[in-house]
Amino acid sequence: MKDSRLDQLAKLMLEYSIKAKPQEIVLLNTDITALPLAKAIMLRANEMGVFVVPEITTQETTRLAKEGLHTDDEGASERFLEKKTSWGLASAQDIACRINLRAYQNDQELSAIPPAIHNMEGSIAKPLQDLLIDERRWVLFEYPTPGQAQRAGIAYEKYFDFVFDVSNVDYAKMAEDVKPLVSLMERTDRVRIVGPETDLRFSIKNIPIIPCCGEANIPDGEVFTAPVKDSINGTLKFNTPTLYWGKIMTGVKLEFENGKIIKATADTNEETLNKILDSDEGARYVGEFALGINPLLREPFLNTLFDEKICGSFHFTPGKAYAEADNGNTSTIHWDMVCIQRPEYGGGEIWFDDVLVRKDGMFILPELTGLNP
Repeated sequence: MKDSRLDQLAKLMLEYSIKAKPQEIVLLNTDITALPLAKAIMLRANEMGVFVVPEITTQETTRLAKEGLHTDDEGASERFLEKKTSWGLASAQDIACRINLRAYQNDQELSAIPPAIHNMEGSIAKPLQDLLIDERRWVLFEYPTPGQAQRAGIAYEKYFDFVFDVSNVDYAKMAEDVKPLVSLMERTDRVRIVGPETDLRFSIKNIPIIPCCGEANIPDGEVFTAPVKDSINGTLKFNTPTLYWGKIMTGVKLEFENGKIIKATADTNEETLNKILDSDEGARYVGEFALGINPLLREPFLNTLFDEKICGSFHFTPGKAYAEADNGNTSTIHWDMVCIQRPEYGGGEIWFDDVLVRKDGMFILPELTGLNP
C-alpha cells in the first residue's frame, strides 16, 4: 500500500521548497533506493505541468565511477572531468530547479577513495556545483535507509517514521516564529560562543542572515550567516561525530587565529581531518555559522542534514560560503560541524554583543522563547 506521506512530501518539495512553475524544467537527482519518493515527485510534477529530468544512481555506481579516476594517467582523468562538467553546465542552463534525493546504505562506500581523487573531482566540478547551488532553486532530502537506521541504533520502520515526522512539519509557522531571531542577528556585530574546551569570538556584522524553513533542506530548521572571514579567534570543540570523504571523525577541536584554522585535532582520523582542511586555501577558513532550531530533532545521527538542525545546537563550517550570506570565502569543501549545547551534552552559551542570547541550548530573551522546544 502506498504511503500517503510520500505524496505529502512530494507536494511540499515542489510547491513550497522549490516553488516549481508550469513548464519549468526540474532536475531530479535520486538514488535508486529513494525511487518511491522520486515517483511521487514525478506524478505530482505531471499534475502541475512541470517537466522533470530524472537522473538515477546508486552508491555503488558512484564509487565505481570514482575508482575509474586516476592522478597518474597523463591528465586523462582531468580532461574527462572537465568534459563532464562542461556537459553539466550546458544542460544546467535550461534547468530552473533541482531536487536531490540521497540515500546512504553504507556510509563507508567511498572510504577507500584517495583524497587526491576527491580533491581533483571537487575542484573541476566546482563551477557546476556553484551554479546549481547559488543560481538555481534547490532542495535536498536524505531518504531513510536500513543502513542509517542501524547507525542510529533503531529499527528501520521506526527510523522511517521518524524521518517523515520531522520532515513534514509546519514550515510556514517556523518561518514566522524565527523572524525575531533573524532581526536580532541582523543587528549583531560580535558573537561569542562558550562551552567545554570552547571560547570563540567573531563578527557577523553586515553579513546577511538567512532563515531556513523548508526551502532548501528537508528536514529543515536553522538560521545561518557567515563570520567576517578574518574575525574568528579562539578555540572550538565539537561534541558530535562528523563524516566527510567516507571517514568518521570524533572529538574535533579547531584553533583559530584571525579567521584561519591554525590547528586541528581529533580523537579519530586526525590525519584525514587535516588532509581535508588542506584541500585548498579556503578550506581552513569558515563559510557558515548557524543555529539549529528544529524542535523535533534532538540527537545526532551522524547525518549532517539532520544533525545541523538539532534544537540547541550550532554549526560552524570550514569551506565555501553560500552566495546568500557571502563572506568572500571560496573552497571546494563545505563541511558543517555540529556542537550541541543542551545540558546533557555539556551545556554552553551564545552571546550577541555581550548579551546572553542562548544558555544550555535554550533561548532566554523573551522574544526568542517561542523557538524553544
